[in-house]
Amino acid sequence: MDVTKEMVVSETMMAVRLHAFGGPDVLRYEEAPRPAIGPGEVLVRVHAVGINPPDLYLRDGYRTMPPEWQPHPAFPIIIGTDVSGVVVAMADDVAGFAVGDEVFAMVRFPEDLMKGSDAYAQYVRVSAKELAHKPVGIDHIHAGAAPMSLLTAWQFLIDLGHDAPNPFQSFRHEPVPLAGKTVVVNGAGGGVGHLLVQLAKWQGAHVIAVASGENAALMRDLHVDRFVDYNKEAAEKVIQDADLVVDAVGGANMERFLRVLKPGGALFLVNPLGFTGHDEARERGIIVSSTQVRSNGPQLQEAGRLLEQGTVRVVVDSHYPLAEAALAHMRAARRGIQGKIVLRW
Repeated sequence: MDVTKEMVVSETMMAVRLHAFGGPDVLRYEEAPRPAIGPGEVLVRVHAVGINPPDLYLRDGYRTMPPEWQPHPAFPIIIGTDVSGVVVAMADDVAGFAVGDEVFAMVRFPEDLMKGSDAYAQYVRVSAKELAHKPVGIDHIHAGAAPMSLLTAWQFLIDLGHDAPNPFQSFRHEPVPLAGKTVVVNGAGGGVGHLLVQLAKWQGAHVIAVASGENAALMRDLHVDRFVDYNKEAAEKVIQDADLVVDAVGGANMERFLRVLKPGGALFLVNPLGFTGHDEARERGIIVSSTQVRSNGPQLQEAGRLLEQGTVRVVVDSHYPLAEAALAHMRAARRGIQGKIVLRW
């Protein structure tokens, strides 16, 4: 098809590819074909890539899932979803963007969940529907860190933005009013958690942040109303009568947060797998809800205005050259991460 102005010449690029599933050592920095764009798509020269948990799960082959659910892609594949960069080419049916625009996006998620969305690369093709202009005043590293975490927080707390079937429950996730309410965020120092905190504050909530003590200074900077260090005290023993708990951690014993909530409250689970407290929640009239984040350019554009205004900021734990993706994944597997890890050109 016809393509507008194009700034790129080479038909190849550098990328981080998988030829098999495994640990960080399977991430290979090598030459790969440059992607070709189709109708409605934009080619982005990548400046930064945010690392998210699905990157690690896919690299590992989702080996904790039942065998019938595990992916079987045609190798080699390129993983990653979150990018910030510059438009270098567009299909002729794309409007609202121009060659040279600085943009960011979460690419084809969850559509390419099991085969990779091609973000760990020098160039990536992106649907214009998933693309947003990069917020003015923040660099590519911070913009690249934002999309999945920011959209997750936005779709949980502000606006779901779609009517796709919910893979975690039979009903549609619905955000609840936050102004004047008491909101508890568990995992408040993490990539999603620190954005949940800021969006809840922006909406006028009284925010209680639960995280390790290493995050105390960050939580003060984010103006939380109360900080609970889970290494010193159990949230379910020191917090009462909250209106909403958002658990951004998951894992064992999520049911404990039901004790924190007043009757009629809500418990939002970013990772609901393993939650067993539905009967207790029903008895107390507590809504338990989850959803899966989905790519959405208009939502990212709207949320990006908060980054542009400084109302919300993305915390970057560390950043690595793309060629050192294996080291970045090793860092991502350790505890004590504050905010996001980013790959850069």
